[in-house]
Amino acid sequence: MIDKKDIKSMTYDQVVSEMEEMGEKKFRANQIYDWMHVKLARNFEEMTNLSAALREKLAEKYEYTNLKALQVQESKIDGTKKFLFELSDGNVVESVWMKYKHGNSVCISSQVGCRMGCKFCASTLDGLERNLKASEMLDQIYAITRITGERVSNVVVMGTGEPMDNYDNLLIFIELLTNDKGLNISQRNVTVSTCGIVPGIRKLAEEKLQITLALSLHSVTDEKRRQLMPIANKYSIAQLMEACAYYYEQTGRRLTFEYSLVGGVNDTNEDAEGLSRLAGPLNCHVNLIPVNPIKERDYVQSEAGRIQAFKNKLEKNKINCTIRREMGRDIDGACGQLRRRHMEQ
Repeated sequence: MIDKKDIKSMTYDQVVSEMEEMGEKKFRANQIYDWMHVKLARNFEEMTNLSAALREKLAEKYEYTNLKALQVQESKIDGTKKFLFELSDGNVVESVWMKYKHGNSVCISSQVGCRMGCKFCASTLDGLERNLKASEMLDQIYAITRITGERVSNVVVMGTGEPMDNYDNLLIFIELLTNDKGLNISQRNVTVSTCGIVPGIRKLAEEKLQITLALSLHSVTDEKRRQLMPIANKYSIAQLMEACAYYYEQTGRRLTFEYSLVGGVNDTNEDAEGLSRLAGPLNCHVNLIPVNPIKERDYVQSEAGRIQAFKNKLEKNKINCTIRREMGRDIDGACGQLRRRHMEQ
């Protein structure tokens, strides 16, 4: 059996050279690229302006990523949709579609499972299975666009997995997603979230992309952060803040600090003061997240009054912050919950 190349993970220039190698003209590459990334064809058969012989040749030579939606849950509260997709090897990943006034946002996964071990996250409970290819990251968006019939304007790489742990595929994904021959989503409408892999943040800074980097901070002391996030044993908050400053310096892009509020763990006045001290010099935005309880852990969400007091404290210290609107709370909104339930069944 020949090892097929993944055509949907190829850049436009790579598709052009593949077609030249096959003795095809350049306009064929345009047609194929357009079918894959604009018309969102599910297979070569749908590419009706190519000859049957060429479609057959392509199917023999290339693998064509097309995710299958196993399950779609829709929130009765806010219309948020959660998707469980099956990959060609039988693994499953989840994605979320959220409707906002400013457009539709999709949150995608970058890995099957995750090896980062953050204590309040369901994605990490079974460890890492494998990285997703760029095409598998893209096709979550393509499949959702086909199913909902609506354009996606914002993409967040914040689902299952640590994007910096799948760095090369992440970069290809961003290139394809923002390419003007494809969906042409602005880099400024792409957010990549990391639990804090310092070398990855520095490397990404040097790409000088215009994307938004979101750091999962969740605590302002090393000691507390180590309890919540094993990655904190490797990189201290001081190292993290240096990397964030470097990112801002290289790209001019304001960072976001994601801060999950866990009742009685990281939601005190001292925590709010500490967060103000970290965020202040960096001109960053703080996104407060009421933690989604998961049955495998005993973390609870901070009380509403406590969350509001925390936000007020930050604002008093002139920190730009928002409380993340909880979307899809009635449909396993938390990352990794749907996949985990599917696996248990």
